[in-house]
Amino acid sequence: MFNNSSKIMFLLILMMGTMITVSANSWLGAWMGLEINLLSFIPLMSDNNNLMSTEASLKYFLTQALASAVLLFSIILLYMDKKFSYNFSSLPQLMILSSLLMKSGAAPFHFWFPNVMEGLSWNNALILMTWQKIAPLMLISYIVDNSMIILLSILLSVIIGSLGGLNQTSLRKLMAYSSINHLGWMLSAMYASESLWLSYFFFYSFLSFNLIFMFNIFKMYHINQMFSLFFKSKIMKFSLFLNLLSLGGLPPFLGFLPKWLVIQSLTINSQLLLMTLLTMMTLITLFFYLRLCFAAFMLNYYENNWIFSLQFNKNLMNIYLLFSFISTFGLFLVSLIYPLF
Repeated sequence: MFNNSSKIMFLLILMMGTMITVSANSWLGAWMGLEINLLSFIPLMSDNNNLMSTEASLKYFLTQALASAVLLFSIILLYMDKKFSYNFSSLPQLMILSSLLMKSGAAPFHFWFPNVMEGLSWNNALILMTWQKIAPLMLISYIVDNSMIILLSILLSVIIGSLGGLNQTSLRKLMAYSSINHLGWMLSAMYASESLWLSYFFFYSFLSFNLIFMFNIFKMYHINQMFSLFFKSKIMKFSLFLNLLSLGGLPPFLGFLPKWLVIQSLTINSQLLLMTLLTMMTLITLFFYLRLCFAAFMLNYYENNWIFSLQFNKNLMNIYLLFSFISTFGLFLVSLIYPLF
């Protein structure tokens, strides 16, 4: 990805677009930042080695352009409401929320997300799953309230994100549905506070980076590759699959901490039904993560020794093992540090 200077330039413009949106003090400025972000991500998506990248970039452009058009139209309605005192107040807010949910890939506007993910390289998939969500989610957090569309989006995101991943053999689509599920958790965290969803997003980004780093090194794109892959180092193998369980939110791992905080905040706010549904649907996502982990956790599982072992950069592997250690034992570390404050 970083083999030419134009990619680095577009990556910097992409970051700048997000910063413009986050720091904008008007809706028009936020829209402009989103457009800069969109137009700089399109060149990054085009990859010569991947034939599906052109199709993915076209799908991404069309859906994001549609969401941007709706956002701009609703901003104009909002300004008209302020100037002419029309009773438009609920309609523009509904339209703005819908367009931002489409931009972030939350259900019921998720239709484009798994298809676009399928056509991307792992590096671009990581950007789409993490960085590209910052600006829309930040704008949603400004206008979030107990409206029905947010509640509907939370429920549909966790249900579609968990059930959609059951039938997948592609790891990229599986990560896409996982991302939709986590998005439901982030939206529900917005009910509590600004800092809570940002904390959840930080943990999610860290765990996603850990996984995608390994998927990219081993060039894993489908589930059956995980069963036939020969891992020279068994520590590497176990760290990869423990990271998967951590992303799913299994209690002894770091991924459980943000979910724990969200469950606590929902319980305090007496939203017990929503909390119960979120927890039940997360168990389904854990099921399809466990399905991937059979290759590592069944000790009598056969591996193909004739598959060439890959040569790794030792320093990179040490950094990755450090991140994996944090991901696996992070909850214990936090529980040790927490009483000190």
